This record gives sequence, C-alpha cells and structure tokens, in this order.
Amino acid sequence: MSAKPEHYDLIKKPIITEKATMASENGAVVFKVAMDATKPKIKEAVEAVFGVKVKAVNTTITKGKTKRFRGRPGERSDVKKAYVTLESGHTIDVTTGL
Repeated sequence: MSAKPEHYDLIKKPIITEKATMASENGAVVFKVAMDATKPKIKEAVEAVFGVKVKAVNTTITKGKTKRFRGRPGERSDVKKAYVTLESGHTIDVTTGL
C-alpha cells in the first residue's frame, strides 16, 4: 500500500513527551492527528506511511485551555492525539521525522 497525500494530511506530527516516551517502551507511538480523523483512517495512514502493522489505535481529544497571550485572553486550539499500538516486531523511529 503506497502513501497518498491525504495520509500526510491526517497525521500531523509525532508527539515526543515524557508520557509518549513511556508509551513507546510498550510498542506504542503517539501522533497529533486531524480532528476529523477516525480510528480506521489513522490505522490505514500509519500503515501506508511507515510500512508497519498496526495492532490498535486509541484516540484522545484534549480541549483547548483559556490562556493569556500578551495580557489578552486567548484560547488554545483543541488537539486530537492517536496512541498507535504496533504489532510485535514493528517499530517507528519518530526522531527522524516524516
């Protein structure tokens, strides 16, 4: 399966945080994805772009907080994250980038 341009629109960037690093020790990779992305679409996109087998996809939506930017109230945008669990034997090196 070859990667299509819409697959790259679906997966925005890998998330590299302390929690994501702990998840990667259990064979999971965390990506920031488009808000309208569904689990089957995310699975198809990751398998096409990285050439790996996906076992499961879990998603979370983090609501944007109200913060102050230069003294004025502003709103952070909502973020959808996908925790992609890979089949054993498959890995993705997120440090290289897309």
